[in-house]
Amino acid sequence: MSPTAPATTITPALRRRRGLTEQAAVAAVNQACRRLRLPTIRAVLDEALAVAGKEQLSYQGFLAELLLAECDDRDRRSSIRRVKAANFPRDKWLGDFDFDANPNINPATIHTLATGEWIRKGQPLCLIGDSGTGKSHLLIGLGTAAAEKGYRVKYTLATRLVNELVEAADEKVLAKTIARYGRVDLLCIDELGYMELDRRGAELLFQVLTEREEMNSIAIASNESFSGWTKTFTDPRLCAAIVDRLTFKGTIIETGTDSYRLAHGIARKSSEQANNPAAGTRGPRRGESDLMPRAPAGTG
Repeated sequence: MSPTAPATTITPALRRRRGLTEQAAVAAVNQACRRLRLPTIRAVLDEALAVAGKEQLSYQGFLAELLLAECDDRDRRSSIRRVKAANFPRDKWLGDFDFDANPNINPATIHTLATGEWIRKGQPLCLIGDSGTGKSHLLIGLGTAAAEKGYRVKYTLATRLVNELVEAADEKVLAKTIARYGRVDLLCIDELGYMELDRRGAELLFQVLTEREEMNSIAIASNESFSGWTKTFTDPRLCAAIVDRLTFKGTIIETGTDSYRLAHGIARKSSEQANNPAAGTRGPRRGESDLMPRAPAGTG
């Protein structure tokens, strides 16, 4: 006698609910979604029922639509939470970056970085250039793109990070603090090189870099070229070690020296004056006419 597949059975729990009215069924679904924490299914149920009836979806198709909607919305909410947890000071997206304003930056390189492959490999990124050249925009934009792809990201200023490490060392919780920074997939350090660090601060920062080396990525933005980092890290050997940690197998992007913000401000002012010529001129203030030299009679 050949074995036969076991007959499909319906559990007593399902059988008891076969007699539910439509109104009771909707109420039961609503209550179940609350208990199971399925807010998206609860929110789209009426619309999904209408679509299912119109398109004559199978039971499996209807259930798949509901579950996929819940998954998509959970992914969206998780992405928002990761971006918020990164603690970026302002919203910046790569899509808003004006590559035409800074020809030093290759769009293809940025788009490749936006895939996050370098983060998966634990590689570093250095953005080097003068103030106003787009370093922070790219740093925050790439960090945001990484968070949206599921990576854990943390943003901080270099001086803030060093101050936190010094306080942690004084309070005997340095190892815990370094471990916390070591757990994120991408650590974004902005404004590295703006202020000189004493030897203790530089050594503590070096510990963070060593903790992450070739395991988790670091991205930094600095207004100083590597040759000028001795102004920030006054110990030459420590400076060389830090540069080595931040460049090994990494990507270096030089954003140049021409300030986009300055050029944008000058262009905007020129445009305003062109549209309103009277705005750039004024009459003499009270009493000023007596001080201004008068043209000799007969001159044009």
